[in-house]
Amino acid sequence: MTAEGPMLVERAPEGYAVLTLNRPEAMNALSAALRRAVAEAIAELAAEPSVRVLVLTGAGRAFCAGLDLKELGAAGGAPALGGADAADPVRALAGFAGPVIAAVNGAAVTGGFELALACDVILASEEARFADTHARVGVLPGWGLSQRLPRLIGPGRAKELSLTGNFLGARQAEAWGLVNRVLPAGELLPAARALARDMLTAVPDMLPAMKRLIDDGYALPFAAAMALERERSQAHRARVTGEAVAGRLGAVLARGKAQLGGG
Repeated sequence: MTAEGPMLVERAPEGYAVLTLNRPEAMNALSAALRRAVAEAIAELAAEPSVRVLVLTGAGRAFCAGLDLKELGAAGGAPALGGADAADPVRALAGFAGPVIAAVNGAAVTGGFELALACDVILASEEARFADTHARVGVLPGWGLSQRLPRLIGPGRAKELSLTGNFLGARQAEAWGLVNRVLPAGELLPAARALARDMLTAVPDMLPAMKRLIDDGYALPFAAAMALERERSQAHRARVTGEAVAGRLGAVLARGKAQLGGG
């Protein structure tokens, strides 16, 4: 693991990496330096075939407090957000082909909320809480919150959060379908690691293919999405041999029996 700087990177030998936002004294607020570090680290990992899953978390008591407002305020009379997207961490996450798991250990606020929403799976500590303060700061979201959040929890709930800036606790976030599950603080990162390892037991090329199929289809009307699935499925099946399926069948059956508690 790299032990210094605003971003810690740990490469696990199983094939996943843990990225830790490392500005705990500032609740991991996204300074320009941290945004660059996030984008650079993800781009580097995306180019490594041995890293197929990412886990994103924060150091200390927060996941991420969003953009560094103190840094932006120093712009004075100049446009505060003129260079804010020079290193866009959400766009960087979109450039990683495999699954990304958010391990939200504490507050995820505004830009930090957007960062969590850009991940494929969200696990939350019991201490996690979410808030969108764009309207209170006087800035429109630009990293996807206004579109991703209503698709997850419905427009009414999304408007309640975005128009008030109120915090949403972890258990309510789970009840609303925002997070996959809530865990005690000490179990959060182990659970994220275990989930990454579970994903890595899949056929390697299926992780990016399934992720892309779900994301691309979700962006389409239902009929078009179904047509997209048929098209990609037929193209993929032409490359799958009976020998390959037979070779994997034993492991699939054994894993299913173990998970169902069979002898």
